[in-house]
Amino acid sequence: MPDRDGPACLWAQPRKAAFGGDSRHTCPVRITSALVDPALLDLPWSTPLEEWPAHHLVALPQGISRHIVRFVRLGEFVYAFKETRERIAEREYDLLRALERIDFPSVEAVAIVADRQTEDGEPLESVLITRHLQFSLPYRALFSHTLRPETMGRLLDALAALIVRMHLTGFFWGDCSLSNTLFRRDAGAFAAYLVDAETGALHSSLSKGQRAEDLEIARVNIFGEALDLQAAGLLHESIDPEVVCEEVVQRYERLWHEITYEQQVEREARHDIEGRIRRLNELGFDVAEVAMSTIDDGRYLVRPKVVDAGYHTRRLLRLTGLDAEENQARRLLNDLDAYRAESDLTDEQQAAHRWLTEVFEPVVRAVPANLRRKLEPQEIFAQIIEHKWLLSEQAGRDVGMAPAVQSYLSNVLAHRPDEQAVLGVDVPTLTAG
Repeated sequence: MPDRDGPACLWAQPRKAAFGGDSRHTCPVRITSALVDPALLDLPWSTPLEEWPAHHLVALPQGISRHIVRFVRLGEFVYAFKETRERIAEREYDLLRALERIDFPSVEAVAIVADRQTEDGEPLESVLITRHLQFSLPYRALFSHTLRPETMGRLLDALAALIVRMHLTGFFWGDCSLSNTLFRRDAGAFAAYLVDAETGALHSSLSKGQRAEDLEIARVNIFGEALDLQAAGLLHESIDPEVVCEEVVQRYERLWHEITYEQQVEREARHDIEGRIRRLNELGFDVAEVAMSTIDDGRYLVRPKVVDAGYHTRRLLRLTGLDAEENQARRLLNDLDAYRAESDLTDEQQAAHRWLTEVFEPVVRAVPANLRRKLEPQEIFAQIIEHKWLLSEQAGRDVGMAPAVQSYLSNVLAHRPDEQAVLGVDVPTLTAG
């Protein structure tokens, strides 16, 4: 097993209780996992994944996949099970673990189950297990009737940012697509997560040709996905699939240029450098250092070294312990900074603690239990901030947080569909089509 963290590997005899006490179900399986969950032993590994009984499964929206994929709840978590060949499962497991170590936005690899056999001794494919990303949705589930142009634009922005971050880390995806990506709402935008690394490869850096190849694969895949939506009557009539597939490339190239181009500035134009860094921070990218060199006419050649995304996410986590998406974190930090200014608190850490206990937590507690399945707390708070601003604009004054919370709960959140990990869809829906 190639994983470098030394995962546990065991040969397990499935328990008869998992199969109704039938003594025929005695084929051992080999489970390779960073953290062994005994509940894995109770699953029907001698049965092909597509034939697993309904009581083991959880119905979740699912993207297009060439493999059989099912969702299973074990304890408090939901996992995605994918049937594939053992060598492919091992390679993808290793890549996902490597991406996790560099804090890349991808699903978490949990285990590989190999050496599966049917009751009659026929070999079965291995199963790769990943942890389902709570509150995430495949692109087809991000609309109720028709995918509107602005929604498609936000999806492409999120995917372009994911590919840029991926290429900065030296990861070649090899199958860029909306289908292989999960999306989480991020304060009106979307945050994208890689969900399938089967064709990927991690290098120290990527050449221009490798990046171009990845983009071409993305262009072709997205064209096919847009045609699929159009054929199903789920694409807005104003959206042209040919334009959509070119858009992701253009958005990627604009973002890549902003991050990597060398900028010529005058010796006294320090604000130009600061403005460049601020724009990168607003895009969610952090700057570790700025490389500067002089050119003949006395100007500077400047190139920031972008090391990672998540500038606002990390600051919010450091100050409050809240783990949020980048746009969510930006809105929460803006509210925290306003609270600090109004409270006349000079100590940032003290202000963050008081904001957390006096503002954020009371708002979250105000959400009724039956509405907490709608969105995660950070997204709810971020949307309440936006809702409060809109109400204040209409009233011509600050309406206050309490009225804004009640208005949002009654007029907005109550009418949203649930986006919690378990959506309550009947299992037959999962396998239909």
